[in-house]
Parts: sequence; C-alpha cells; structure tokens
Amino acid sequence: MEAKQISASKDPSQRVRVRVPAKVNLALCVGSLADDGYHPLGTVFHALSLFDEVIATPGEPGTVVLTMSGEGLEDVPADETNLAVRAARLLAQRHGSPDLGVRLHLKKTIPVAGGMAGGSADAAGALLACAMLWDLDTIPDDLHELAAELGSDVPFPLMGGNAIGRGHGDQLVPLLGRGTYHWVLALAHEGLSTPAVFRRFDEMAARPDAAPASTEIPCAVAEALAKADPQALGKALRNDLQAAALDLRPELAQILQAGLDAGALGAMVSGSGPTCAFLAGSESAAMDLSAALAKLPQVRATRRATGPVPGATVLG
Repeated sequence: MEAKQISASKDPSQRVRVRVPAKVNLALCVGSLADDGYHPLGTVFHALSLFDEVIATPGEPGTVVLTMSGEGLEDVPADETNLAVRAARLLAQRHGSPDLGVRLHLKKTIPVAGGMAGGSADAAGALLACAMLWDLDTIPDDLHELAAELGSDVPFPLMGGNAIGRGHGDQLVPLLGRGTYHWVLALAHEGLSTPAVFRRFDEMAARPDAAPASTEIPCAVAEALAKADPQALGKALRNDLQAAALDLRPELAQILQAGLDAGALGAMVSGSGPTCAFLAGSESAAMDLSAALAKLPQVRATRRATGPVPGATVLG
C-alpha cells in the first residue's frame, strides 16, 4: 500500500484530536505464571470518563516528536520508549512508510502509574490519530492487532464500553450491560510498579496455604451489568492482584476500608494499583464519598467518573 507522506511542508494547521478513556477491571482474575513469562488473565474491562487526549499534527519526515501536558509527567518518558511513540513508529512501519512523520501531544488527566492504563490509552489514541492524520488504509482489526503487540491493555481503549478480556487481556469480546455507574477514584501519593505487584503475586501464590490461581470470571459481574444493579456489581468486584498490592502498600487497605465506611457499594484496588476505585450508588453519593476520601492523609486527590463510556473517539 502506498501511504501519503505527511511532513512539515504540508498544511501546518492540519491536526487530529483523539480522546481515549481510562479503565477499571471489574474483575481481574490472574492465572499462574506461564512458560512465556506472562500470566493468563480473565478480566472484565470497564471504560471510565477520565480521558487523555492525543493530538497529532504533521511532523518532519521519519520523525516522531512527543510533548505532554498534565500532572505526574516527571514519571512519563518523552523519548522513544514512550508507548505512544512506539505506537506511531509501529503503525508507520506496518501500514505506512518510514518517511511518515508526526508531532504528538498528550493532554493527560488519567493518573500516571495508577493502574488505570493511562499509557496504554495514549498508545491506542496515537494509533488512531496517526492513522487518520496519515490517511492510512487501515481497519479496526489492523489497529487492534498492533495494539495487542504493544501491550495487553492497549486494545481495550480502542473499544471502550464493557468487554471481557482473555489471554493476556488482549482477546476482547464486547459485554453488553445496562445503566451508568458512578465511581470515585482515590489517588495515592506515589505510584506502584506493575512488575513488582506481579512478582509479589507469584510469591504469595507459592505459599502452601494459597488458593489455586484461576482465570474464571465470576458470573455475578456480567449478571449485575445486565440488570443494571450497582449494589450487586459492588459485591461482585474482584481483583486477584489486590492482596499483592496491599502487601506492598498496606496503607491502601486503610483507604479501601474508609471508602466502605463512607458508603461505597464496593471497593477495590484498580489493576495493579495504587489507585483505589469505589462504586457509588448515585451521583450525589459519589460526591459525598469523594469528599470523605479527600480528607484522608493517604489520599493525594480524588476523581469522580462514570462508566461505561465509548473507546477512542476522534474529536477533530
């Protein structure tokens, strides 16, 4: 396929803006470490109304230049190791031309290193934004394939909504559900390394009294979504990585308990943490819960969000 070459000599006003959502895992069921070095997963993704924005404009041929704005950027690489830069490079290599260039700007509001897949969302947004900017002849399946190659959490932000994830989490099937759910996210003062959490998970799973690891997703999650029942969903939330995250960061247990004491229908560590996610019964309940959690010394800030929301969306 012959790709269009976009460079600084083209119309400098040309740009593509893509909005991508954060996620929580309503269920994150983790299997034992496999021979390939990965853990098989069974998960239910749920897209939240916390968004990063990826803006793509023409760049010099063969270059990918990244700039960012938002908080927590001191922990985000701005070089070739950034997942959004890798996404643009991979897309040009597989579906375009080495001569394609782009300037990417990330407007970040998804918490950095918070277990909400902000970096993966940026990579998904970069794939869609660059495909549009470069006018490539790609279809959603093409972008999904590249997303899965970049990381197990990258495909879902392209899809959004609710989805069941299998394999490494990249094998997605949309999951129908009803209703809108209100969430409060309690942000920690420091991030938590995903590899470190998985290592502690493996250490804890090796204990003689540990329950067998399983990727079977609780039926109660899908049933609650189908019935639009937030109380049932709150009771069904599951995260197999939570015990490992709490072992590494015991103060997270205090945050979870405080949220439940303040009326949350359910509480869990989001992904590998350290963000704690709380399901509220209504918008007003979420406001009250957010105010209560914001008073905790262990909490840096709180965010309110709703879900599910659509996946990566072109804004213009």
